[in-house]
Amino acid sequence: ARKRSSPVFAAVQDNMGALVARLIWTAFRARRSPLQDTTVTDGAIYKRHKRPRIVSDQSDAYSGSNIQEEHHCQAIGILTSGGDSQGMNAAVRAATRVAIFKGCRIFGIREGYQGLVSNLIEELSWEQVSGIMKLGGTVLGTARCDQFRKREGRLLAAKNLIQHGINNLVVVGGDGSLTGANIFRSEWEGLLQELVEKNELKDTDITGLEHLNIVGMVGSIDNDFCGTDITIGTDSALHRIVEAVDAITSTAASHQRSFVMEVMGRHCGYLALMSGLAVGADWVLIPEDPLSEGWESKMCAEVKRARDGGRRYSLVIVAEGAVDDQGSAITSQRVRQVIETELKHDTRITVLGHVQRGGTPSAYDRILGCRYGAAAVMAILNATPETPSCVITMQGNRIQKLSLMECVNKTQDVGVALKSKDYAQALDCRGRSFANNLSLYKKLRAVQPPDKVDESNRFTFGIMTVGAPACGMNSCIRAFVRMSLFAGHRVKAIYDGFSGLAEGKVSEAAHSIAVCITALYHS
Repeated sequence: ARKRSSPVFAAVQDNMGALVARLIWTAFRARRSPLQDTTVTDGAIYKRHKRPRIVSDQSDAYSGSNIQEEHHCQAIGILTSGGDSQGMNAAVRAATRVAIFKGCRIFGIREGYQGLVSNLIEELSWEQVSGIMKLGGTVLGTARCDQFRKREGRLLAAKNLIQHGINNLVVVGGDGSLTGANIFRSEWEGLLQELVEKNELKDTDITGLEHLNIVGMVGSIDNDFCGTDITIGTDSALHRIVEAVDAITSTAASHQRSFVMEVMGRHCGYLALMSGLAVGADWVLIPEDPLSEGWESKMCAEVKRARDGGRRYSLVIVAEGAVDDQGSAITSQRVRQVIETELKHDTRITVLGHVQRGGTPSAYDRILGCRYGAAAVMAILNATPETPSCVITMQGNRIQKLSLMECVNKTQDVGVALKSKDYAQALDCRGRSFANNLSLYKKLRAVQPPDKVDESNRFTFGIMTVGAPACGMNSCIRAFVRMSLFAGHRVKAIYDGFSGLAEGKVSEAAHSIAVCITALYHS
């Protein structure tokens, strides 16, 4: 708004944009710049306007369903449980600030479910969550809690929540953490009644708190939760793996070594598959696509053909849960032994381990955490006693609110399918995107084009890059050339863009396209 006395806001169609517009309007009313990052100014704005009026009547994941009245003050608890993942802090920050913006109190529960049992509960302020988005792990902490697995522990947790006036719980964790939250919700009324009968609480203490609302956000680097395209932390973990591979391949090429890299994924091969696709690994072993008898010879044949084509190193990526079709584990040690025995390569093993979980979150995970956190609070505010527990997911870059237990049950079905050796069912549960990426990897991995080609349906393609270079161009060129050759077509590499085309700088693209990529990049 150019005129301070009469601001005008255009209609905002983007979901997150609607929320940002209301934040700007709040700051405008406070006569402060919304871009000032001093915590004193931020605090002053939101102390003066604890319960700002909602100016948008859009129906979306952030603003609720045509809500124009102010919310009654509610108390929300948020905890992180299970394995940590990058981006959890962004989710905590977003949930805290949106809750305060909506006029609610929000409490951080430290050390996961142990904090519920041990009463490690404290109210969060706007300023407390400043600067945490860039931090890895979780500032709230996480810990295993055997007490919460028993009814006595959940009884104590219910008492602690009631004493803080909390009957809304946001849980960031994996399928085990979310299952525990749903059990807690199903027992809530019985737990409160038992506390009253034991005179540990009064009837007046539980008035208005008779129902527990649960909203989950999935934090897991494995991306092993069904119902969502991606979980908090997956993108950052994938970045760690790719960075490690890029570092290792330089020394591997210098010594002409083979490397076997083990990545996380006990029941899910997402990290192994996608990192293999991103770095062009010679072979990938994942639990959803077990190898049949004789896999050792097939793997070694692929590795040897890549070396014969001029590649100075070899790379095999193994998910920690990789198995053969008989259910026997395939370890990184086993893969190393096969390569050394069959190919006589100097072979080393690198186990990344918890490096994949550590470090700062990627930009994508920070944004994903923000979107999930905001949507989780709005799901709490729109919940009724009849609303089932839900989980915030991402499908096609759109925030979705799905039934928590339906997603959890489908996720657990994958483990059941793997144990029963029903690998087709396990792959189906992972979703079409996972299967498509697996198929794509296998095609791009193929070192040689098909032996027989239908000349009547054979095309000749030309490929060149024009304008300023951008990250990812080489991946596009590699995929285009290999997919074209895999289908039996010809590809011509055009060097130096349009000027190269005019000067006739055109040559046949080899399947390895190592030289082709470098030349095209500088066009």
